Amino acid sequence: MRRPLVAGNWKMHGTRASVTELIEGLSQQVLPADIDVAVFPSSLHIAQAVQGLSGKAVKVGAQDCAAQVEQGALTGELATSQLVDVGCEFVLVGHSERRLILGESDEAVVRKFAAVQAAGLIPVLCLGETREQREANTTLDVVGGQLAAVIDALGVESLSGAVVAYEPVWAIGTGLTATPEQAQEVHAAIRAQAAHFDAGVAAGLRILYGGSVKAASAAELFGMQDIDGGLVGGASLNADEFGAICRAAGN
Repeated sequence: MRRPLVAGNWKMHGTRASVTELIEGLSQQVLPADIDVAVFPSSLHIAQAVQGLSGKAVKVGAQDCAAQVEQGALTGELATSQLVDVGCEFVLVGHSERRLILGESDEAVVRKFAAVQAAGLIPVLCLGETREQREANTTLDVVGGQLAAVIDALGVESLSGAVVAYEPVWAIGTGLTATPEQAQEVHAAIRAQAAHFDAGVAAGLRILYGGSVKAASAAELFGMQDIDGGLVGGASLNADEFGAICRAAGN
């Protein structure tokens, strides 16, 4: 049985004051005991979140990392060993905003994925198609290619220590959400692709849905066979909304 995970990506949001308020709100939420919960603050607020959520049932991750474990001369980057030191447990890898806006290639994503695992952290590998790609009926090819880049380079066994998040790019921050059936189709294809190499790895792989997840839609999405939780964007900046999404995963 896969343990659900709900992760909140705070993206480039937050001040020390607003993060304090959000942490206080999260601390007051009644969260299900049978799910994992994580938040991904901006790098400026990771230490604040780790300290503020200490002793709470909420883990902390980073939104990105350098493609190396060791510290070194790489201005502006964060080594995965530094993320371990500050108390992170997860790292987002290959988010669509980094792929599309910042030009991050599959090769760069693979290197970061490897660096995250080498440091003992859990990568959350983000996959997804644009609206044009969905309209061209190439969704499964695009998502499959992004996943294949990791499997081909690092082996399917690398997925046993990872999480995958399917985020249709057209549904991120737009208010649009894939129907539960659309999301399930892609999640099932991701699991089948992993199962082609190792059925055991595929059975245990947690696959999250991301893309304008709200409390109102969460229960139906999470009820799908291959959807194991959510990667939540804007809604994770509201403690009550995020708590409701977590409770939906617990149901």
